[in-house]
Amino acid sequence: MKKMTVLQLCLLALAAALNTAGASIALALRLPIYLDTLGTMLAAALFGPFWAMVPGLISGLFCGITSDIYALYYIPVQLITGFAAGLVFKRFTPKGRKILPASLFVSLPGTAVSASVTALLFGGITSSGSTLLVQLLHGMGANLTLSVFLVQAATDYADRAIVMAAALAVLPLLPGSVKYLLQKGDGHRGAL
Repeated sequence: MKKMTVLQLCLLALAAALNTAGASIALALRLPIYLDTLGTMLAAALFGPFWAMVPGLISGLFCGITSDIYALYYIPVQLITGFAAGLVFKRFTPKGRKILPASLFVSLPGTAVSASVTALLFGGITSSGSTLLVQLLHGMGANLTLSVFLVQAATDYADRAIVMAAALAVLPLLPGSVKYLLQKGDGHRGAL
């Protein structure tokens, strides 16, 4: 494995901070989406599957310790999402309508894990705004596990599509010199 440059380390830290900020905004506004993977998507586009898991791990630990204990239980979802997004970006850069199937590929594996965590560990009640939708479906007579899975699938997919589109909008804004240094892996500017 190549040595990580200081620039790469700083960008991964920024990605974790973006995840944390997005999660805090979604939690404070009780949004039915999560916004906790913007940094993960950017890391996936810039670094690939393995390093795309790092921002999710860091932000999950930070949020879980500081503001939202539930975030700790969803760290595996962050890891799966980062890896899946890294695979997508390694293969191609989704643009336009291709964001929708790419988001589906990224969201499905994490949805299976997050729905299981939500249903089995928390009985459908979490800090997320989507909990209201789960309780509404369950109150209408749907099985709890089915309610959690349907809501989780819809909200995860919407979240991943929004976040992927946002990440793709941010990527062109990176200076050319940063992109060049990331591709080249210039060790003259410091490596770890």
